Amino acid sequence: MLRFLVRRSLGALVILLIISMITFALFFAIPADPARLYCGKVCSPENLVLIKHSMGLDQSVPMQYWNWLSGIFVGHTYPGGDVPHCDAPCFGWSFVKKDMVLDTLMDRFPTTLSLTVGSAVVFLVFGIGTGMLAAHKQGKAADKIASAASLVATSMQIYVAGPLALWALVYSTDLLDLPTYVPITEDPIGWFTGLLVPWIVLSLIWTANYTRMTRSSMVEQLTEDYVRTARAKGMSGTSVFMRYAWRGAMGTIVTVFGIDLGVLLGGAIITESTFGLHGLGELAIRSFIDSDLSMLVGVTMVAATFIVIFNIVVDAVYALIDPRIRLA
Repeated sequence: MLRFLVRRSLGALVILLIISMITFALFFAIPADPARLYCGKVCSPENLVLIKHSMGLDQSVPMQYWNWLSGIFVGHTYPGGDVPHCDAPCFGWSFVKKDMVLDTLMDRFPTTLSLTVGSAVVFLVFGIGTGMLAAHKQGKAADKIASAASLVATSMQIYVAGPLALWALVYSTDLLDLPTYVPITEDPIGWFTGLLVPWIVLSLIWTANYTRMTRSSMVEQLTEDYVRTARAKGMSGTSVFMRYAWRGAMGTIVTVFGIDLGVLLGGAIITESTFGLHGLGELAIRSFIDSDLSMLVGVTMVAATFIVIFNIVVDAVYALIDPRIRLA
């Protein structure tokens, strides 16, 4: 297992390096000129040259990439002298926000983390529970109701369900508070009530996906030879269902959940924009509008890192669940 984790970790570093190269190249292919945007509408050629020099944009793209990459390990000093030295790990300086990229990312990350963890708990509990019930009652009324409800919920989009939930739960009835983020260390109750509506909306669609996935996986497992053998030996239906079918279906659920969790931690762009939550997703949208290239690269690399890390975790957990993978 240790050799497997080391090998996968080294592979992950190579993948992140390739992603950083592609991301850097793509964002610098954007036609907008960050230096001109920073300089303003009335900008003399002399000021534009000075700003490009201070931002490091007068260097070649490969040299800019090398400065960015090396800054992660040793820090970076911008040539203009107007920007403070960026200590390692340095993800660059945002000339739009006039702040270190890493500081902004760390400031926004708690919002995205709270949104992700809360919604993940909800859609895992309800999604897996409903899927297990549908598989256990296969072909009966409970199965048909759960399948129909999950199909309807899957068809919903967050930018539609979000405003409807705000109208029904906040503006019309005052049942819940207007979505906002309050640090859990300052006000745990305010943290919970402020994120309850986004949790409900985000988990609505994901619960439907996990309901359908859990049901299909467990129904498939119930047709396997080892399950029929267990039944032939006289094991009760509940024991077979929980001991064999459930464990066999866990592999698919864990795999998909790891990828989904990595994607959500990278920023739930539509959800955060819909509810005005200042997380990584909303930061990505704002950075793109402002052509804040340093911030865009930082957000993209954070999202890619989470996805790669959780893929490694999923592989390790999958090996623990399935002895065949562990032996291989």
